[in-house]
Amino acid sequence: MIRSLIFYLVLLIPGGLFAQVDNWRLKVDETLWKKVETGGRAEFLVILTEQADIRAAFALSDKNAKGLYVYETLSELATRTQRPVRDLLEASATPYKPFWIINGFWAKASADIIQALAQLPEVARVEDNPVIPLDRPQSPPLAAQDRALSPWGITKINAPAVWNMGYTGQGVVVGGQDTGYEWEHTAVKNQYRGWNGSTADHNHNWHDAISALINGGANSCGLNRKSPCDDNGHGTHTVGTMVGTPDPDSMIGVAPGAYWMGCRNMEEGDGTPATYIECFEWFVAPTDTNNANANPGMAPHVINNSWSCPISEGCNSGNYGTMETVVNNVRAAGIVVVVSAGNSGPGCSTVNAPPAIYTGSFVVGATNSNDGIASFSSRGPVTVYGNHRKPDVAAPGVGVASCVGVDNNPGTYGYVSWSGTSMAGPHVAGAVALLISAQPNLAGQVSEIESLLENTALDLFPSAPFCGNDNAGSTPNNVFGYGRINVLAAVNAALNLPVEWLYVKAAARNTAIELAWATAAEINCAQFEIQRSADGRNWQVLGQVVCHGPGEYLFPDLHPYPGWNYYRLRQIDQDGRFSFSPMATARLQRDEDVWNLTIRPSEGAIVVDLENVLDKVPLQLELYTSDGRLQHRVVLEESQILAMPYLTPGLYVVLLRDTHGGMIGVQRIAWR
Repeated sequence: MIRSLIFYLVLLIPGGLFAQVDNWRLKVDETLWKKVETGGRAEFLVILTEQADIRAAFALSDKNAKGLYVYETLSELATRTQRPVRDLLEASATPYKPFWIINGFWAKASADIIQALAQLPEVARVEDNPVIPLDRPQSPPLAAQDRALSPWGITKINAPAVWNMGYTGQGVVVGGQDTGYEWEHTAVKNQYRGWNGSTADHNHNWHDAISALINGGANSCGLNRKSPCDDNGHGTHTVGTMVGTPDPDSMIGVAPGAYWMGCRNMEEGDGTPATYIECFEWFVAPTDTNNANANPGMAPHVINNSWSCPISEGCNSGNYGTMETVVNNVRAAGIVVVVSAGNSGPGCSTVNAPPAIYTGSFVVGATNSNDGIASFSSRGPVTVYGNHRKPDVAAPGVGVASCVGVDNNPGTYGYVSWSGTSMAGPHVAGAVALLISAQPNLAGQVSEIESLLENTALDLFPSAPFCGNDNAGSTPNNVFGYGRINVLAAVNAALNLPVEWLYVKAAARNTAIELAWATAAEINCAQFEIQRSADGRNWQVLGQVVCHGPGEYLFPDLHPYPGWNYYRLRQIDQDGRFSFSPMATARLQRDEDVWNLTIRPSEGAIVVDLENVLDKVPLQLELYTSDGRLQHRVVLEESQILAMPYLTPGLYVVLLRDTHGGMIGVQRIAWR
C-alpha cells in the first residue's frame, strides 16, 4: 500500500517540480538514511520549507503581547501549511507529532515514507532524531546529606544582599526543562506554581515530553506523567538552585520568592531533539495536563537548560538550524533562554553543541569558590556553527549544594553537592528572577536583562594558552564571557535604569504627527533623540529634547511621510550611555499624495493606482518583506498592474519614492 501511496503522490506533483522529486535524497539526513535504507523504522523530524518571521515581536514592549504574537503567528502558519504532510502521515498510519514552535513534525517510519515526505514540495528537510545523553555533573549522586552543605555560590553572587533589599523573585516564574522534578521535596514544594498550600493543580505548570522509553528497560516515573517526577535527580538539583528554601537557616536557591514550572525532556538522562522541541513549545504556550488549552499568559520569564546535543550523538551542521530557530522563537516570546556551556573543557572551542552554540542562548560557564574557571567548563569560541565568542557569563558551578531525590527513588528526598556547568546555569536563571522582581518593567526584555548581567559581572581574565583572539586583558573572553555574575550590582543597575517608560505614542494632527511620551523615572538623563523610519528598520534623527525629569514630553513632526511613520526615542545619559524606547506608529494620509494599491493574490498581481501623483512621475516602487528584505523594485511612469507570482503569504511593506529617492508614501499589505 505504501508504494502505491508514493506513486499516487508523484502523480499529483506538477511537472515543474519533478526536479525536486528527483533530488529528494538531498533533503534527507545521511545518518537517518543509513538507519532505514536496509529496512526497519527510525524516528525523524520533518521540517517544512515555510517558516514564520516573528521578529516583529521584538518591537513589542509587553511580555504577554510578545508571547501571544509569537504563539498566534507560529500556530497559524502551522495550521495553514501542514495539511499535505499530515495527509501523507495519516494515510500511511505513521505515528507523528506536529510542532508549531518550528513548522515541522516528529514521526517514526520506514524508508518508503521518508522518501514520500522528502518528495513533497512543502518539505525542506528530513532530519535524524538522535538519542542524546545528559551532560552529567562531575560528582556522582550521593546519599542524603545534612542540610548544612554550604550554598557558597549564593553568597558569592551577592544574592542575600538582594533579598535584604526586599527582592526575592516575587512575581516571577522560572522554568526548567530537565530530567523532571520532585515537586514535593520540601525545598521546592512551596515555590511550585501548581501548589497553593493545600492542593495541587498541575495544569499549565507541568508537562511530560517523555511518551515512550528512549533506551528500553523501565522508568521509575513512568511515561506521560500528569504530575512532576524526576527519574534522575538532576532536574530537582537545578530547580533547588533556582528557588530552593529548605528552611530559613539553609537557603539553597538564588530566588526563593519565585515560582517554578517544569517540563521533563529526558528519560533517565537521555533526550532527543523532539523532546527538547516539545518542551520549548510548551513553555511558550503552556497547556493543561491533557495537552489542551494553550495559554501564552502562563509562560515563564526564564528557562534553565542543562542539556546538549553533540556531534557524536547526531547533531551536525545540517540540522543545527532547526534548534536555533526554536531558541530564537522562544527568545522572541520574551523568555530568557539560559544554557549551560557544557563540561568538555579545558580545551578551546569546546562550546560545540546545541543549544550553547547559538547567539540567542545566554550561555554560562562554571567557576569555583575562588572565582577560577572550573577545569571541566567548556570554552569558546564557537567554531562549528559560525565563529563567535561564548560563554556569555560565568557562575558558581563547583561543589554546589542543592536538593535531590535519593538514589533516583521518587518520594525520597535529600541534599547533595554536585559540580558542572549544569549547576552554574541555574544561578543565572535565579538571578534573572531577582532582576525582574526588582524592576518589573524588565519582564520580556531579553536583551536588556542579558546586558545588565553582562555589564555588571565581575571581570575575570583568561590565562595562557588563550582561546580565539583572547589575551591576558580580554573582557569579554572565551573562558568567563563578561565575568562571574554579581546579581547585587545587576539589581542596582536595574533600579537605576535611565528611564522607566510609562508610554510612547504617536497620533496624526492635520498635516503633522505628534509624538508624546511619559517617564516615571530618569537617572542622569541628558536628552531624548527622536528618530523616525518609513519601514521600522532604517532610522533618521528628527531632533532632540532635553530631559527635565519624570513627566510628560511632546515633539511635533511637521513633515511626516505620507502613510505609516515609525518613531522611537534614543535616551542618552550624561555619560553617553543610551537606551531605546518602545516604538510608536502613526499614519498620515495627504489628499495630494493619495495612491492606491489593490492586491490580487489569486492572480499573483498588485494593481498600483498613481492617478493622484502622476505629476511626480517617474516614481520608484519598492516591495520589502516585513523584515526588510527587498523583493521587487520597479520604475513607474503610470498606473500599472505588477505581476508578483512568486510572492509567498505574509506581510509586506511597499515604498513609493520620487526620482531623488524622497519618500512619497508607505503602505503595508498582507499577501494571502
